Amino acid sequence: MQRFFIHLAYNGAPYCGWQQQPNARSVQACLQEALSVLLHQEIQVVGCGRTDAGVHASSYYAHFDLTDKTVAFEDRRDWVYKLNALLDKEIAVFSVFEVPENLHARFSALRRTYRYRLHTRKDPFADSLSYYCRFAFDADLVRRAGQRLTECKDFTSFAKLHTDNKNNLCHLSRADFEQIGLHTWEFSFTANRFLRNMVRAMVGTMLGVGSGRYSLEDLDRIILAKDRCSAGVSMPAHALFLENITYF
Repeated sequence: MQRFFIHLAYNGAPYCGWQQQPNARSVQACLQEALSVLLHQEIQVVGCGRTDAGVHASSYYAHFDLTDKTVAFEDRRDWVYKLNALLDKEIAVFSVFEVPENLHARFSALRRTYRYRLHTRKDPFADSLSYYCRFAFDADLVRRAGQRLTECKDFTSFAKLHTDNKNNLCHLSRADFEQIGLHTWEFSFTANRFLRNMVRAMVGTMLGVGSGRYSLEDLDRIILAKDRCSAGVSMPAHALFLENITYF
């Protein structure tokens, strides 16, 4: 058996998310269809994680296995070009490369980084990929809220309800908030794993602290409550990007 990694990016706007669904178009399904056509055999793809509907990935990894070793080495040089020709315009493949059979796109990942973008002045060119924040906030309080979250271990208050997770424990090593332009800001989160809806719930809660809806003491109580209803709103998906996956 040969295992291959695919490095890709996608605009999640037209998809139901990464994971294949029976009645909606997903990134995983598009990639499997293109690979199956290219390699003349049915290909199953395993992604490095699930992204929700509308969420983007500027750097994403997936793997697939080939048991048919008749695929010549020379043929692989054209895989990237041909895959990009077969795929939707919202999906771009950067590289395809062979890896050891025990390297797993999801389970071998050590850390993941997400970014959430927002802008504070109306901008018709930013709206599709950034959240327009119409209310004032204290950036220092937002950052202090992020620091509190890095001290948290159980993220039940920020996780989607009724999932199949065995636990909601995560090691969040980074929760930053930075101004990157005159009217643009970015949240950055790095953790060993993320729960469904976790980043968008953390952003909503951190902005709630920054706008005065919650105090830092309220945030402590929200974390301890282990109750999704106690935390802030879930922010829109269109401003969220999976930015980096670390394997080594």
